[in-house]
Amino acid sequence: MRYAIPHAAPGQVIGLLGGSFDPAHDGHAHITREALQLFGLDRVWWLVSPGNPLKARQPAPMADRIARARDVIDHPAVEITGIEAVLGTRYTAETLHRIVHLYPRTRFVWLMGADNLAQLDQWQDWRWIMENVPVGVLARPGDRISARMSKAARFYREYRLAGRSSHLLGHAETPAWCFVNVPMVSLSSTILRNRGDWSR
Repeated sequence: MRYAIPHAAPGQVIGLLGGSFDPAHDGHAHITREALQLFGLDRVWWLVSPGNPLKARQPAPMADRIARARDVIDHPAVEITGIEAVLGTRYTAETLHRIVHLYPRTRFVWLMGADNLAQLDQWQDWRWIMENVPVGVLARPGDRISARMSKAARFYREYRLAGRSSHLLGHAETPAWCFVNVPMVSLSSTILRNRGDWSR
């Protein structure tokens, strides 16, 4: 299946939520809606990845995961994309590098759960991510303390925006990141797979 490169208007602030979405669920939709409001985003793109280089288990077919994602969230400001398959990228830093050059007049914010911040220093070129794209971190169950004490959080602590200034993140000079607490949904793709609600 061929995937299109999404459209972005000059001056827009677009949040990017990446992952395998294997499967997408209400927790993804919840943090997306929160991010749109808290970070002052015009749009959010879900970047459904071909696969996760850090995981031995590879996900369900991409077409199935994109179809599921579109069933999970129907919002005028949210676009489900397979842009990583188009770009041929596998790592987040690589994808972001290509996107910011493809859309030089658009502002992007990388969105992640607090669990990802806790292990961000294991990602390829993680410092490039922090230093070139504003990062919005949304608290998830059980990960607040580990995220705030993580290597990335400590290394970039002076560049953290206060939660009350979260709406400024998209226009902040990098490095810039913001940690926000949101009402949490205790649901994960792993739970759904283990429960038998999603099969490959």
